[in-house]
Amino acid sequence: MVCHHAAMPIPAPNGDYALTAMYSVADDAWYLELDLVVDHQTVVVAVVPDEDPAREPTVCFNPAGRQVDIPYEVMRWFMGQVAEEIRTSRAWMRLRPDLVEVIHGLRQEHWGAVDDDEFPSVLAGVRTAVAETDLPAVLAAAFGRNLDGTPADDVQALLAAHDHEAGRI
Repeated sequence: MVCHHAAMPIPAPNGDYALTAMYSVADDAWYLELDLVVDHQTVVVAVVPDEDPAREPTVCFNPAGRQVDIPYEVMRWFMGQVAEEIRTSRAWMRLRPDLVEVIHGLRQEHWGAVDDDEFPSVLAGVRTAVAETDLPAVLAAAFGRNLDGTPADDVQALLAAHDHEAGRI
C-alpha cells in the first residue's frame, strides 16, 4: 500500500488503543487502523474507498494475529470514527445517481484536479452534462472548486445544502 497521507495516531478514550488514518493512492481509499498500543499491533482495519461508488467500505480483523478482546466502548469509538470518514469521504456518492456518474467520470478523467487554465473549458463541458442548479455540487465534489474556479471552502456543507434543496434530506 502506497500511502499519500498518514496522520498521527489518535488515542482511544481508554488509552490502550489508537487510531491511525492513512490514504492509499493505489487503492483510492482511506485506511483506518485500530492499534493495540502496548503491542504495536493492528487489530482492526477499516477501508473506505472514496473514488469508486461501486466499492463499499469494509472492516477487516487481523486473522493472522493473535486473538484480541476489544472492549465494546473502544469498538464503538472506532466505528464512530469510521462512520465519520464514510460520511465525509463519500458524501458526493449520496447525490442523485446521474450526478454521481458525472462526478465519478470527472474524478477519473482529471484525477480530482483541474489546472486554472483548463478550468473554463472543463466547466463548459460540465455545463452540457448537468443542470445549472447542480453545477456547484458537481464542481465541489469533482474538483473542490466553486463556479468561479476558486477553492470551495466547505465541500461537505455545499453537498448537504444541495441535498437539502433537492429534498433528499
